[in-house]
Amino acid sequence: MAILVQFAIGLIFGLGLIVSGMSNPAKVLNFLDIGGIAAGTWDASLAFVMAGAVAVTFVGFGRVLKRARPFFADRFYLPTRRDIDARIVAGPAIFGVGWGLVGFCPGPALTALGFGSLSAVIFVVAMCAGMVLARFIAHLPSLARYVTPADPLET
Repeated sequence: MAILVQFAIGLIFGLGLIVSGMSNPAKVLNFLDIGGIAAGTWDASLAFVMAGAVAVTFVGFGRVLKRARPFFADRFYLPTRRDIDARIVAGPAIFGVGWGLVGFCPGPALTALGFGSLSAVIFVVAMCAGMVLARFIAHLPSLARYVTPADPLET
């Protein structure tokens, strides 16, 4: 049953990405191009999409975390670390630069694969290669004090 619920949630998320235009890199790049404000070419519609997502997440997390446990797990798995390290700063910075350069982030890129988009295929291949490279680098002894692999979830 859990897998069907997860599939339905993923399907709704993917449809939301398509309807909102997040799977169209041109729309995303027009939103990120704040230089287009003066020229009148800036597309502010994704700001409303993001505001709606933040509002739903804020309300949803507030309600869900009041439960004793999740529907399909024994307990909630929440981060316990509160410090800010290099990974916390570098990760979002790399994500933002990549999003700004190509107009894709992982979710919309996977959605765009369904349209047969060559740019989405290239992005997803590069994203997977980057994940493999990051894991490799994280395990190099010479960089162990600078980069560490992601902390495993508590079990």
